[in-house]
Amino acid sequence: MTLETGTIRGELRPQIESVLPAVDGGRFAVKRCTDESLVVTAIAYTDGHDRIGCTLLYRGPGEHEWHETPMRSLGNDRWEAQFSPSALGVHEYTVEAWLDPFASWQADMARRSDPDDILALELQAGAELLLEASKHAPASDAARLRACAGQLTADIPLRSRIAIALQDDLAALARRGIDPALRVRYRATLPLVAEPPIARFAAWYEFFPRSARADGQHATFDDAYRMLEYAARLGFDVVYLPPIHPIGETHRKGKNNTPAAEPDDVGSPWAIGSKDGGHTAVNPRLGSLEDFDRFVDRAHELGLRVALDIAFQCSPDHPLVAAHPEWFRQRPDGSIRYAENPPKRYEDIVPFDFSCADWQGLWKVLRDIILFWVERGVHILRVDNPHTKSLAFWEWCIADIRSRYPDVVFLAEAFTRPAVLEGLAMRGFSQSYTYFTWRNTSVELEEYLTELTQTSVREYLRPNLWPNTPDILHEYLQTGGRPAFMARLVLAATLGASYGIYGPAFELCEAAPAAPGSEEYLNSEKYQLRTWDLDAPWSLADLITRVNAIRRAHAALQFDHGLRFHGSDNDQLICYSKASPDGTDVILVVVNLDPHNRQAGHVDLDLSQLGVDAEQPYQVHDLLGDGRYRWIGPRNYVELEPGASHIFVPRSRLRTEQDFDYFV
Repeated sequence: MTLETGTIRGELRPQIESVLPAVDGGRFAVKRCTDESLVVTAIAYTDGHDRIGCTLLYRGPGEHEWHETPMRSLGNDRWEAQFSPSALGVHEYTVEAWLDPFASWQADMARRSDPDDILALELQAGAELLLEASKHAPASDAARLRACAGQLTADIPLRSRIAIALQDDLAALARRGIDPALRVRYRATLPLVAEPPIARFAAWYEFFPRSARADGQHATFDDAYRMLEYAARLGFDVVYLPPIHPIGETHRKGKNNTPAAEPDDVGSPWAIGSKDGGHTAVNPRLGSLEDFDRFVDRAHELGLRVALDIAFQCSPDHPLVAAHPEWFRQRPDGSIRYAENPPKRYEDIVPFDFSCADWQGLWKVLRDIILFWVERGVHILRVDNPHTKSLAFWEWCIADIRSRYPDVVFLAEAFTRPAVLEGLAMRGFSQSYTYFTWRNTSVELEEYLTELTQTSVREYLRPNLWPNTPDILHEYLQTGGRPAFMARLVLAATLGASYGIYGPAFELCEAAPAAPGSEEYLNSEKYQLRTWDLDAPWSLADLITRVNAIRRAHAALQFDHGLRFHGSDNDQLICYSKASPDGTDVILVVVNLDPHNRQAGHVDLDLSQLGVDAEQPYQVHDLLGDGRYRWIGPRNYVELEPGASHIFVPRSRLRTEQDFDYFV
């Protein structure tokens, strides 16, 4: 860097650093929904004692002009402002700073005690600054700036001129006349992707439509209306279907994943493709595409959204295998390699080769498969094992689809290494499955959820918490009985703004593993039809309905960033609160993590997080059991049956016993 190149300009003295949030320095986009605001911070300063000003610049999709909002000083050269994305799609933001000469002069003037002749000279200097500002100010401002400049040098008493110079609003007026050429802009323009609120807050219900009949026969989409109505009654927002495509015959798996199928075995929905078609066809045993369209319409009538599984893999019978063998991994003998994750073998599935010679042709076909379903009205997509496909493909594909349909939501089933899971989120996935399923102690839950909601990860990775999936039956659920399912439901639904369950296995407390030490279900629905008694007396349907109603009624549970953990003297009791972004709604949750024993202890609350006056008694109202308790101070006693929970609303300002009786 040399003076001769012109890259240094001595008049541009402000420095801007550390504009946050920024994902990988602005390489990837921060995520927000259209009902959220983005708080932007920056460090901005200059040499010496001159004052500076800062502004946040932002613009939405298709906008060329910047919107501006002033940044407020937080002290110690830190600045802050916020904006709300106005539309779905990619927004941009950055920061500008400038020297504020009149504000600097005004601050010095207020401290001066010079002789009158010196003060008169200083007023003349101030007048010159106002005249300079008038050259770039809007016309209405310029007139007043010139008038004030004239008053500073007019033949009126010195003290009157000083009073005019020190007017509170004069510096703000002069600031609007800063020469644009003297504004310094941050080195990067940072991206933000704005998505619909359902990308942040929703309760998901997964079921296999082929098991929707009560008589054990293979169901159709029309039969599955029963499950839509059931999910709607339970208060879910999204119904997620495993793959609905034709299922291959070659190497079809039998019940409990046996390698040889019986004639009546239905196979795994993830073995996609047969003579009946591939990823843009539906299994004829479920119905036709028109039947599926009616299914989606019925879901919308019930207030539900339908999510489909995007599983980019094929059965050996898929039409693409014969048409494009070069798109698949091959053995040295030229045969197509089936999927493996040793010691697991998936002979009924063959994976695509995302880096094959014709990768561009493959990528476009896969992109078009997603577009096919999006154009049929499915705008929520759960992606199977995205971490086993090219990350560059997802970055390109998601951006391309969002450029056409910015409301599409992508959920990543990324049970993989943390860096890969986070890398997928950076590259565009709206949400991700997490390691919540394997975090079961109070320490594990607190550490992990704090990482997800209070570190930089929260700017681009939205967790979707699932206590079970068709692939995962954790030991906690296997051994804990109904109380374990109760505890995990409340944890998932209140720790996460988005959560999901695989049902009816979850609410009916299905807990038998395929083998000791296995997380696979015995009689897994992945390989066979199941018959579910939705009215079983042990069902958790009533609890789920109650919890989902609480979630819809309380904004605190619809966001993740307001999560804070509180202490307990019993590590079997976990205590945490959530607050809405504006702080007007607060929920306090206590869960007994022990599915076998009653647990009791004291919770130690940070009352400032609850909006409660530490000097006054207050009430906590349990939204699950409808009990009301009078508490005093931060330390209070809790006792819970195995797997039970409190979901409290704290209410402050109970000053007398009569106040408490009124609430009861």
